[in-house]
Amino acid sequence: MKMQWTLIAGLVFALLTGIFAVINVDSVQVNLLFNTVQIPLILLILGCTLIGGIIVGSYGIFRQYRLQRENKQLKLRVTELENTASSSTATMEAFETTETDRMAETDSIQSQQRKGNSADSL
Repeated sequence: MKMQWTLIAGLVFALLTGIFAVINVDSVQVNLLFNTVQIPLILLILGCTLIGGIIVGSYGIFRQYRLQRENKQLKLRVTELENTASSSTATMEAFETTETDRMAETDSIQSQQRKGNSADSL
């Protein structure tokens, strides 16, 4: 929806600029620092509008490129962190399994010792 409004606004701006340029057809003197030129005002208005559009479009393309590059870097970082988290989880599970096995073995030894002590006391 936002793209449609942007397109409509651009078309309205282009229409208004075109009408304004057609109304102003007189020749004007333009000082280019090193030379002075007589140009119809319509060409000057349209040329300046075109140059402004090129500048804004270039900035938009640059910004989009920069955001895509940043997005790619962040996706790589997320993947890296997910891999680190999964390996940490696997390590933690292995540690818990080992710890559980040790506890079960200790309980088994203690119960055998109790049985042995019970048999001795009889």
